[in-house]
Amino acid sequence: MTKQSREKKNTADSKSELLGIYRRMATIRLVELRLGRLFADGEVPGFIHLSIGQEAVAAAIGELLGPEDTIASTHRGHGHALAKGIALNDFFCELMAREEGVCKGRGGSMHVANFSIGMLGANAIVGASIPIALGSAIAHQVRKNGSVAVAFFGDGAMAEGVLHESLNMAALWKLPLLFVCENNGWAEFSPTHKQFVAKLEDIASAFNIPFSKVNGNEVLDVIEAGKGAIEGIRMGSGPYVIECITHRWRGHYEGDPQKYRNAYELETLGDHDPLVLFEKIMLKRDVSQFEIDALRTDIEKQVEVSVEFARQGRDPSWEQACLDVYSKTIEVNHG
Repeated sequence: MTKQSREKKNTADSKSELLGIYRRMATIRLVELRLGRLFADGEVPGFIHLSIGQEAVAAAIGELLGPEDTIASTHRGHGHALAKGIALNDFFCELMAREEGVCKGRGGSMHVANFSIGMLGANAIVGASIPIALGSAIAHQVRKNGSVAVAFFGDGAMAEGVLHESLNMAALWKLPLLFVCENNGWAEFSPTHKQFVAKLEDIASAFNIPFSKVNGNEVLDVIEAGKGAIEGIRMGSGPYVIECITHRWRGHYEGDPQKYRNAYELETLGDHDPLVLFEKIMLKRDVSQFEIDALRTDIEKQVEVSVEFARQGRDPSWEQACLDVYSKTIEVNHG
């Protein structure tokens, strides 16, 4: 291979990687925008918590993980699930409560999971993802499989005792665990500074765990921090904490009027759009606007196909659902 052909190959690979990262981010964004409309129309039961504005974090970490790595997510976990590889048909069927869903339509938005790809589940309890990921990290260590567990959590979980307990255990046992905090500035309806006085960096330092703080709206920054952290973890250096400063565009839940946020903050959210920020980078790296638009159009078509697929799905069976709640009684003959 000549020097010129190698340069062309590297350029093509670079463009392919950029478009791959953008596909993850845009898929999360377009799926959640569609979910918002489906929820408003009554086609998604229960509550949903959208991560619009936070796509860069999920996409970046998803870009760095393999199929054997595991993640535990939050109540705002659609992006994590999609970035880990849950198929769109399975995802929409689950959130629209169809038997064909990845959890047979019984988990829904806050409990979507797929163990086969390492997605250990979203979780409705603040901070509950952390000990689940901790347990998975212990399993990876015992099995010596070289895999990494990732605990996603929001800034609202920093006051939860289970975070501190898990940091301690992870440090003591040098577990292959990456703690990823998506700090969007809000703990439900309260600003972070009004519900927790300490800093995550200081907490990590107290347990002698390496720490990085990054702009969570810049996907390449998150990838860079995550890559270094995960490489070290795989080599046996123990846990790592990354704090990603990002922005939550929607309310705590879909339909939240957000009266607790000031008008200026809401009006300037678009200035931090991770997709727009990344598009500017791609345009400087020989990706054309036509390619970006074509990719978004392709994703939109895939989303609509999956929505229609879910609409045609079956409602869960009450009788079958009951079988998953209680175990069968086994009679033991003591004679």
